Amino acid sequence: MAFNPADIFKIKGAAAKFNENHPKLLPFFSAARTKAMTPGSIIEIAVTDPSGEKIETNLRVQESDIELINLLIEIGAKGQ
Repeated sequence: MAFNPADIFKIKGAAAKFNENHPKLLPFFSAARTKAMTPGSIIEIAVTDPSGEKIETNLRVQESDIELINLLIEIGAKGQ
């Protein structure tokens, strides 16, 4: 699968919009990564739809997860 360089601009724009819509998320991940997010930590995620139905899961953090989160934080910071 070929990567289109124009997609980088789409991702950057989408990341900037996401950060604008959810300004607390990147600071949360920044705080979590410096204080608590280490391999073996657990991230819990829950989504509640407008009717109140909730689905949730969790994951045990791996070193590669931390690398991805750091990359997303970097990209998000550039989109500010």
